[in-house]
Amino acid sequence: MERRYQLIVVLVAAVIYLGCLVSPPGLMDDVDAVQAQIAANMLTSGDWVTARLNGVAYLEKSPLIYWSMAASYALFGIHDWAARIPLALSVIALCWLTARIARWAFDELTGLYAGLILATSIGLWLFTRIQIPDAMLTATIALALWAFLRAMEGERRWAYLLWAAIGAGLLLKGLIAMVFPVGAIALWMTLTRSWPAWRLLKPGIGLWVVVCIAAPWHVAAAVANPPLLDFTMHSGPGEYHGFFWFYFFNEHVFRFLNMRWPRDYNTVPRALFWVFHLLWLFPWSAFFPGLAQLSFRGEDRAHRTRLLALCFTVFLLTFFTFSTTQEYYSMPCYPALALLLANVLRTETALVTAGRRVLAAVAAAALAAIVAILMIVRNLPTPGDISSALVLQSTNAYTLSLGHMGDLTIAAFAYLRLPLMMAGAAFLIGAVGAALLRGGRLALALAVMMTLFFHAARVALITFDPYLGSRALAEAYAAAPPGQLIVDNQYYTFSSVFFYGGNPRALLLNGRVNNLEYGSYAPGAPAVFLDYEQFAQLWKSPARHYLVIEGPALKNAQKWAGRPNLYLVKASGGKMLYSNQPVR
Repeated sequence: MERRYQLIVVLVAAVIYLGCLVSPPGLMDDVDAVQAQIAANMLTSGDWVTARLNGVAYLEKSPLIYWSMAASYALFGIHDWAARIPLALSVIALCWLTARIARWAFDELTGLYAGLILATSIGLWLFTRIQIPDAMLTATIALALWAFLRAMEGERRWAYLLWAAIGAGLLLKGLIAMVFPVGAIALWMTLTRSWPAWRLLKPGIGLWVVVCIAAPWHVAAAVANPPLLDFTMHSGPGEYHGFFWFYFFNEHVFRFLNMRWPRDYNTVPRALFWVFHLLWLFPWSAFFPGLAQLSFRGEDRAHRTRLLALCFTVFLLTFFTFSTTQEYYSMPCYPALALLLANVLRTETALVTAGRRVLAAVAAAALAAIVAILMIVRNLPTPGDISSALVLQSTNAYTLSLGHMGDLTIAAFAYLRLPLMMAGAAFLIGAVGAALLRGGRLALALAVMMTLFFHAARVALITFDPYLGSRALAEAYAAAPPGQLIVDNQYYTFSSVFFYGGNPRALLLNGRVNNLEYGSYAPGAPAVFLDYEQFAQLWKSPARHYLVIEGPALKNAQKWAGRPNLYLVKASGGKMLYSNQPVR
């Protein structure tokens, strides 16, 4: 029975996440293609210590996700689907781990519920569409907390696993990999008055385990990017203080205090940060009210596990309430919430019945809305690609994960008929299942609903591919006669051009901003940044040059280059590739 339940969780997660490896959709511009390109650069250059983009040092992030992607490239070649494999496998492992923890602490059916809740929650799927390490970090933290509980029961080897998981987390996303589990553990030990048992955690040997795992890369990065130690307590433009200062002070301390420069991020309003969890844990968030009826006081394993899940969730959400935050920063608490919600589903109380009714109503309303939209757009034409039907927002809107939702118009839905029909079928299953089924059958019906919905969303992303990425421009550049590539704006704006275009060394027009600004001031940094005057000189020179640019910025380019000197090579998704010479 136990293996069957775990197999169901793994199969559902695999259908969702391995099914999303397929390209198209390709890698998106911005972080998605950036992460993939850094890993490719490490593999081809042999420099496994310092991440680089366009030759410029990129010192913000820990390297383990890059190493895993580079290992995938070494096995399968440098492809977008190969870049996605490590994260997809990590998510499947995370869902299995969550089910396994719930099975250990509660019972088989609770394990099934917990695994399905995590595998089919919107937040986990949405925030793994880009190649960021947060799901991997979530797995290391979940493992660390489980190891802590087992160590407190006297299982000595699990104490060492606790510290090993923290060490791995430090190589994924920095100091929060230690702050979050240690903070939650301290809160739990205080509430349970368990401090006298602290020796069970083997902290002396454990800290050495953490150092042995995490320190080598940190030391190597500091040595490779001097000065070795710098304790400057402010952050500003034009300054370079090496890896140690940027990684520990600017990226950790100053980001938390909202003092970081450059400020290339946005922050979610505090109230929305909390309320959004109704969406991130949908459809299971309909059962949140049932959390109030769970018991957290008791000496048995189940009560202690529920209390630790609660402590961790409260600690993490409180931490980010007082910090700058993005929507996905709370992902590490998803497994804890999945454990608690699984316990709610096992109770079959009046609150669970009310949650089923709410879900049935929400799914029915979503189905009705989809039918109405399909009726409205049934005769609308779909010329070109979807970018022609979208509206552009201010740049700040796109620093949030749901920023592109504001681009949608009614006309845009005409391009999305197939995914809308798939989503409608998913909500029909969910509405019927929530209305008629209970227990395990309800959980499976909701899992089927979300699996179909996620694949509807994947099909929608194929339609959005020209708009969210620049693969078509990259392929046109690669097929054109050789010439120097110029990228308008920052590297992130056209990051997929570098991945799909053979990683050319490009010149960045007015691109000395945001993520590459700090590295651009490092000694020996390549001269890859242009202003408009330098651009005009190059564009009017005899040598062939190419320019990738977004539609709204074209007027400035025409002003400096001269309209007759811009020869269109390729247009896709509201972006263009031009040359200063005709291309035949």
